[in-house]
Formats: sequence, C-alpha cells, structure tokens
Amino acid sequence: MVMIGIDAHKRTHTLVAVDELGRKLGEKTVAATTDGHLDAIAWAMRWPERRFAIEDCRHVTRRLEIDLLRAGEAALRVPPHLTADGRQGSRERGKSDPIDALAVARAALREPNLPIAQLEGETRELRLLVDHREDLVHERTRLQSRLRWHLHELFPGLAMRPRSLHRERVLAGLEERLVVTPGVVAGIALELVRRCRELTRRANALEREIATLVGRLAPSLLAMPGCGALSAAKIVGETAGAIRFRSKAAFARWNGTAPIPVWSGNTTHHRLSRGGNRQVNAALHRVAVTQLRGVGEQGRRYVENRMAAGDSKTEALRLLRRRLSDQVFRRLHADERSRPMPAVVSTPRAA
Repeated sequence: MVMIGIDAHKRTHTLVAVDELGRKLGEKTVAATTDGHLDAIAWAMRWPERRFAIEDCRHVTRRLEIDLLRAGEAALRVPPHLTADGRQGSRERGKSDPIDALAVARAALREPNLPIAQLEGETRELRLLVDHREDLVHERTRLQSRLRWHLHELFPGLAMRPRSLHRERVLAGLEERLVVTPGVVAGIALELVRRCRELTRRANALEREIATLVGRLAPSLLAMPGCGALSAAKIVGETAGAIRFRSKAAFARWNGTAPIPVWSGNTTHHRLSRGGNRQVNAALHRVAVTQLRGVGEQGRRYVENRMAAGDSKTEALRLLRRRLSDQVFRRLHADERSRPMPAVVSTPRAA
C-alpha cells in the first residue's frame, strides 16, 4: 500500500508518496483546482494500491476531498497536531510543502483508525445554518449594547429589562418614540433599533429552518429530554458523522467529557479535560442543566444521587455530561443508520 500525503493550500497542493516503511517514492505539486486534482490522481495511478492522506483543514481541502471521492479514491483525514509531531522527529530540518506532505503521509501510516473523508450533505448545510445564525445573534448583541447607551442618554428614566430588545413589541415601541425625537443620537438609535429588528426576524427564521432540518436528520437525538433543536443541530453539525468514531469512549474524548488519567507514583486519579470540541461540550452542558431543572427525571435523579454520595453539584454535572455523551453517541448512530445514503455522482478518472 502506497500512502500519498497532501499538504494543501489555497493555490497549490503538494503530494508526496511513501511506501509502507515511510520511504519517499515521489513528489508532485498541482494547482488547487479540479483540473489540478485530476492531474494528481493521474500521477498517483502508477501505484495500483494507494490511499490519500490529507491534513484535516476542511476550509482548504473540501474541494480536493470532493474530487478525490467522486473519482473513487480513498482519503484519510490527519489531525494537524500529528503532522507537527512528525516534523519534529524527522531528519530533514525546516518547513516546506514537501516536508509537510511527507509528515502527513507518515502520520497516516503510523496512526490507526484515522477518520475517512466522506461526501458532505445536509449535515454540513445544518452546520452552516447554525454558524450563520450565531453570527447574526452576536452582531445583534453588539448592536444592542450600543443601543442601550444611546437610550440611556436620550431617556434616562427608561428601564430596559434583560433580553427585552429581542421582542418585536419592545422594538416597535422604541421606534415610535425615536421617530419623533430630534437629534443625531436619536437618529443613530433609530437605525440601531431597525437593524436589531431585522436581525431578530432573520435569526428566528433561521431557527425555524434549523428545527425542520434537524428534525429530519436526527429525530432520535431531538427526542432526548433536554435537547432542543439548536443544541441538537450544534451536535450533529460539529460531529459530522458519529460513524467516524470507533467507540463511545473515543467520542467522549473528542468532545472533552472524558476525564484525563493522571499517574503519580502508585496512585492513579483523573482530572478534567480542558480540550476536545468545546462547542459540543457546551451543548451537552446545556442538556445536562436542562435535565437538572426537571426536564426528564433520569438526569435530575442521577445528579441528586451523586450529590448524596458526596459529590459536589459541579462534579455531578460533569459526570452527567459524560453519561449524556454516551446517549448522544447511540442516538446519532441510530439516526445515521436510518438516514438514506446520498447519491454519489461519479467523475471520470483522468487519462
């Protein structure tokens, strides 16, 4: 088996082929276009048994992965930290595209169970929608902060409750007052009110669209007590396929809910993991807190039992997140098995 490591950039991709012992067999640089990708495949066809390994930077390599998969090639995703370790242990000093591609190929040979690239479909669309909604909400929050200071200057006695600027009726009332208020500050505040109203309407529309899509992609996950549409969408979009994890323990390690073992002499204990995917970790925390407030009896009962056994509330919630990670993993697998496989459009191989 020949492993072909790829160091990808926006304009060019550099490929280095190695044998099973990691010895370099060849090198090629192609343009980061579909024609360049077909040239790379044609160059690699000299080795009948081959596999591509790509450093996992999907904002750069997404088009490359699509072209490889549609041409019938197998591609592995190599986490960037593995390539950094490979460069440090290499005899060849420095950092260049061929050195990086060689490190990618050797890391793919060295590490088992690397995720396999797959064609992305509705799960990526879901993640894009969630990210876009979050960007709009962050922009609205920034504008609301500026609006509150302008309102304090214009109407010192006006009391604004937290989150009240999300409401259509409140924004409409402010607009009526600002329209008849003279001055530059009132004009700026009026513009901010209208922009906040526009962002709120668009964010609400996106939330409805996300709820519809996640209801079709992950009905089992959405049925879990305490897991709302936005949390489920965040988990599905960030996970990008639970099948790529070899076990529920690997999934827990990836999302940061698995504790890290710490050995000291003859004693072994564990500490909280600060790594992993913090977006999924935060979504699991929201589910845990919601269950603790009474949505679903199992989560609240589990926390109460742990606290009765001597754990603090924080420790009990941490343990509950770990249990929820296993439940999410099983539900994601069930949803993915019931989901129809997307059709793959074949692209002719380069001659």
